[in-house]
Amino acid sequence: MENLSFEESLEKLENIVHELESGSIELESAIDKYTEAMKLVKYCSEKLNTATEKVNKILTENGELVDFAISSDNDGE
Repeated sequence: MENLSFEESLEKLENIVHELESGSIELESAIDKYTEAMKLVKYCSEKLNTATEKVNKILTENGELVDFAISSDNDGE
């Protein structure tokens, strides 16, 4: 699973959901698919959290990563 990109993992997850919703698979297979789907959800969630952390950082002029903060010092100027 770690070889998959976020997009590939999401597509695989969507396919599993469609299979499960169709109701045309046997119970044992459905349990296996559900287990795989939960692993994919966890993997995608971790990827999103990592991406969010990266987006919340900005590069300063000297190349350091610092937390991005929006200033609320907006006195009508």
